[in-house]
Amino acid sequence: MASEETRTLKSTTDIGDPAAGDSPAPTGKAPTRAWTTRLLVAGIVLSALNLRPAITSLGALLEEVRDGLGMSGSVAGLLTSVPPLCFAVFGVMAPRLARRFGPAAVVCAGMVLITTGLLVRPYIGGTAGFLAGSALALMGIAVSNVLMPVIVKRWFPDRVGSMTGLYSMALALGTASAAAVTVPMTDALGGSWRSGLAVWAALAAAAVLPWTALVRHREAPSGPEAPGGRPSRAREAEQARPVLRITRSRTAWALAVFFGLQATAAYITMGWMAQIFRDAGVSAGTAGLLLAVTMVMGVPLAFVIPRLATRLPRQGPIVITLGVCGLAGYTGLYLAPAGGAWAWAVLLGIANCSFPLALTMVGMRARTGAGVAQLSAFAQSTGYLISIPGPLLVGVLYQHSGGWGLPIALMAGLMVPQMAVGVLAGRNRTVEDEAAR
Repeated sequence: MASEETRTLKSTTDIGDPAAGDSPAPTGKAPTRAWTTRLLVAGIVLSALNLRPAITSLGALLEEVRDGLGMSGSVAGLLTSVPPLCFAVFGVMAPRLARRFGPAAVVCAGMVLITTGLLVRPYIGGTAGFLAGSALALMGIAVSNVLMPVIVKRWFPDRVGSMTGLYSMALALGTASAAAVTVPMTDALGGSWRSGLAVWAALAAAAVLPWTALVRHREAPSGPEAPGGRPSRAREAEQARPVLRITRSRTAWALAVFFGLQATAAYITMGWMAQIFRDAGVSAGTAGLLLAVTMVMGVPLAFVIPRLATRLPRQGPIVITLGVCGLAGYTGLYLAPAGGAWAWAVLLGIANCSFPLALTMVGMRARTGAGVAQLSAFAQSTGYLISIPGPLLVGVLYQHSGGWGLPIALMAGLMVPQMAVGVLAGRNRTVEDEAAR
């Protein structure tokens, strides 16, 4: 089981290995000074806390933002589609930027972009300005999303599991906190939605500080790169392996579609669920708490689901279980959105834990590190592209139907193909067997 968990973690870290060439020396090779280690831990935790509040804080105040900027439902749907678009477009730039400037410097720049975007988007003026400010913050999130697992692996190679757990918990905590406290914090600041959104820039600014110190304290690179910038023999051997024709693998396509559909559900939830509850008569503060409950379910289940998945040769039963929870949650949301709101929030939170399952299956569906890296890059980039239309379509359906019946039916309907492709992706086979030349 330990070997399976290690392989799972590689699915999120191997993508960025080429970007690690000029980062500080990893723990265990040229020991990092204690204060640098503390800065790294602080930087990782603070950065993870900032990777979702730009999205979930907006979801909690979406009605006020729409009214304040005069947005239509379609434009609001476009706004909720911006995160996966930015993750797909800007995330691919991260390894190249890190090779040139170093991962720490790029993450530091990412935190600066998040700070700037969150600070200016409520005040820059009009819908176009709000979209531009959001895109700026999401650009910083996108590059940090890709490089944070690389930094964990690079600097803490003997504590990848514990540091990844800490990082995942901080990410879920930031997601849930923004959903829960944005509305009451907005009320405490005078009731202005602009202040309620802009205040999250302070948390992002705090994350800039440790990375600034780390960028100034650059140590000699080691690990994948040998002294003098020459690739190590291990890296040369890895580069000499034939590249998989990943698009020939049915498992790779199934995993990419599964990743895309679960991301669709997650971004629809973050962008629209609070509004669904508010339209059903739930107060704004309670709607934010309900969204927070949905998000916080990812904290414990992110540890449980990967461990369970690695014990099974096929992950189909877990896929089906999560899908059934999603269908039950959407059914309840359709029939009695206010009456059983807390139950629906919990069920949908369980269903949204398909994300750690998808990452686990990436690690289990390839035998080699190179295969894991290629599969992960393909599944995530393709998946984020697939997820873009979902939130926009929900906004269009909501505007033209005048209610949430059709959008909720769409959400429930998407769970069916998600379960089908998830079962295919969970079969006990590897992409090397399907996609090798």
